[in-house]
Amino acid sequence: MTTDQLRQKFLDFFASCKHKIYPSDSLVPREDPTLLFTSAGMNQFKQEFLSKPTKFTRRATCQRCLRTDDLDKVGKTSSHHTFFEMLGNFSFGDYFKEEAIGFAWKFLTEELNLAQEKLWVSVYREDEEAYQVWQDKVKVSANRIVRLGAKENFWPANAPEEGPNGPCGPCSEIFYDQGKDIGCGSSECDPGCDCGRFVEIWNLVFTQFERKGKNKLEPLPNKNIDTGMGLERMAAVLQGKTSNFEIDIFEKIIESIGNLAGHSPNLSSPACKVIADHIRAVTFAIADGVLPSNDQRGYVIRKLIRRAVWHGKALGIKKAYLYRIVPTVAKVMRAAYPELEKNRAEIAQVVKAEEERFHRTLERASKFAKDVIAGLKKQGKNELPGKEMFKLYDTYGLPKEELKKLVSSKGFKLDEQGFAQELELQRKTSRSASVIAESVFVANLVSKFKLKPTKFVGDKNYSVKTKVCALFKDDEPAQEAKEAEEVKIVLESTPFYGESGGQIGDRGVIKTKSATVQVLDTHRIEQVYLHSGKVTSGIIKLNQKVEAKIDLPRRENITHNHTATHLLQAALRKALGEYLRQAGSWVGPDRLRFDFTHFQALTPREITRVEELVNNQIKQNKKLAVLKMSFEKAQKSGALAFFGEKYQEKVRVIKIGDLSSELCGGTHVSATGELGRFKIISESSVASGIRRIEALTGRAAAEALAQEGNQLKKLGQAFGARQEELPERIEELLSKVKGLDKKLERSRLENFNLRIGKIIKEAKEISGVKIITQRIASAQMNLLRLMADSLRQKLDPAVVVLACSVAKEKVLIVCALSPKARSLGLDATKIIRAISVDLEGSGGGRSDFAQAGGRKPRGLEQALSKVEAIVKKELK
Repeated sequence: MTTDQLRQKFLDFFASCKHKIYPSDSLVPREDPTLLFTSAGMNQFKQEFLSKPTKFTRRATCQRCLRTDDLDKVGKTSSHHTFFEMLGNFSFGDYFKEEAIGFAWKFLTEELNLAQEKLWVSVYREDEEAYQVWQDKVKVSANRIVRLGAKENFWPANAPEEGPNGPCGPCSEIFYDQGKDIGCGSSECDPGCDCGRFVEIWNLVFTQFERKGKNKLEPLPNKNIDTGMGLERMAAVLQGKTSNFEIDIFEKIIESIGNLAGHSPNLSSPACKVIADHIRAVTFAIADGVLPSNDQRGYVIRKLIRRAVWHGKALGIKKAYLYRIVPTVAKVMRAAYPELEKNRAEIAQVVKAEEERFHRTLERASKFAKDVIAGLKKQGKNELPGKEMFKLYDTYGLPKEELKKLVSSKGFKLDEQGFAQELELQRKTSRSASVIAESVFVANLVSKFKLKPTKFVGDKNYSVKTKVCALFKDDEPAQEAKEAEEVKIVLESTPFYGESGGQIGDRGVIKTKSATVQVLDTHRIEQVYLHSGKVTSGIIKLNQKVEAKIDLPRRENITHNHTATHLLQAALRKALGEYLRQAGSWVGPDRLRFDFTHFQALTPREITRVEELVNNQIKQNKKLAVLKMSFEKAQKSGALAFFGEKYQEKVRVIKIGDLSSELCGGTHVSATGELGRFKIISESSVASGIRRIEALTGRAAAEALAQEGNQLKKLGQAFGARQEELPERIEELLSKVKGLDKKLERSRLENFNLRIGKIIKEAKEISGVKIITQRIASAQMNLLRLMADSLRQKLDPAVVVLACSVAKEKVLIVCALSPKARSLGLDATKIIRAISVDLEGSGGGRSDFAQAGGRKPRGLEQALSKVEAIVKKELK
């Protein structure tokens, strides 16, 4: 059975058992700041597990997941992955243990035709109910039922004793026996043994308790079921494979890796497994909008790409190659994720850009390592400190194994203990910064107090009579809030738009006859709207009737800018290509910001073209159509839905003529003419492969255009030229400036040559080698090179080092060797790297000529004074 067939068979089976089939959620959990990535099938149903009322009490999914907890084990075992798919069925207060166990057994033995005698089960040692179901109802023999402790068979592990507080419960696992030839060979081997003979294929979690303290478990009013079956692991069992990496969906990926290696590497090697795993994770994460960066999710993806690059080097692949595997991943996964193929070109471009960036980083890392080691050698040390080791590991992405090779080749050893301390410090910082909690059920304000959904009426109503349903001070419930106190308010209905989809939240006032709250921001969590503000007069009370009114002029400006982002995206896709994809946006009252995938700066002509396309739509005053339809129908209609975004079953589509059709929940104008004008004010890079446009609409755009016109008028007056003549006149001026710069450089070089005789007389000598170190008053790098070259032609053997401070925090330095100096074994790159340490810089070049830059001019005298000692040591 293929992996695709298994996935579909699972979903079809549970659909026949009256489960609502849900699509996979994004790898980026929506509206859940407690998670870095979606790591389990139940993540998207967090609110349902917290007793949120639901129409569908039975659900099933195949969820794409990403975990990095066991990153170092990937490639070393047969079943560890960063990216994997989790099959799961869920019950929210519907069926419980007997039905969950029955569904699992029926699917395995009847749908998949697994031999019953090959299946073993484990239960929590105190869970008699589950034990009886397996033995009496399912008829599994007692010798194939194993009782295990809370570490193995409770979720979360060891929860009764160690916590955390919150929903929890025992679990029952199903194992497949691969036979006595696998594992330890003991006649007493069972699922409690970790030898590998027994493969865990399904975990059934019975969420029936709420932990309220150490060993204090109270029954939940609604008992839930959460099950998980690893798709890859189950496919390996069905396909008779002992490793997940041997199943059909990995076969083509690993074959591609072999082809790129240019020879026939061991395709079951750890390197091939790591690459195959990481490129799947990276491909899906980028498709879900996570781009390589130094922040949280982006950092994880950057790290995975870098690890894969290193493992490629182990196979002899020295150039960027990962991006060429992306189409293979998209092809083998297209049955369940057709969007991947659609976006494969842009995903490959992001991967390629990141690979090339890393190769450049490696060059810098190698130089940094050599400089650090050279500096330590001078101090008589032979151990690389943990801090420097961690910098190479974390900042430059050098794996620990490569660090050991590099350091040992220089006769150094590693400070393993110091490195471990730095690594643990980073992990603590990361845990704190990413808001990842011990448990997925860390309650936020909405779930903790079970707040009811707010009715949003702000599409057409900008003021509404409503009621205060909840009131919070310092994130704790309150009965009232007095003047000058900060408060968060939940209303029964609201005209305030809650920040989402890039559009910022509304501001305004909430008033009674005797009190006023100035609303400074509005957020939406699930369907609950939180109005954050300050009481400016009187006392606001819980359950009080109020009038809620938004700042209408501000909302109108935001609305104009939001509609403009839709027009901008459509124009960009038309001008640059359909592959272009939104990577983020921010819509405020004064401007809009739009991030998109593109790998080079827009030319002035392209920017003008985009502006023209948008303004043409504004001039035509196209009516906006707001349509509500099923997500499936919206996709078929061609509406832009971003892969990785989570949408409800019923979605809202904003359609603007034939140019733009997007899924969107934000506020918009009725017709494009309301925007007035559109003006791009900046275009820049924000990350590798990501560009950003900032733009204005309406009066702000008109004012920007008027200001631009005034500036051109002033320039015309200054140059005595008409507007259309300005580019030519400016080019003429720049050409003259360049000519004068060259003239000045020649003049300085001539003056320097007049002083060469004096400089040579002041040269010092070591073992017959002349050494010249000079600080030049004013020069750029090109002039320094010419001066150094001029000097070394006059002396042989000679070492020439010239330096210049060109700014408050910038210094330039060059080192030139004459031919005889080179023949004595001296090396300009070694000299430049050794002295650039004092300048907090780095450099490189050829053995006869090298250069460096630094950011510590005050270290220049010390750096130049070292040259003699370095030459003396090298000559010895």
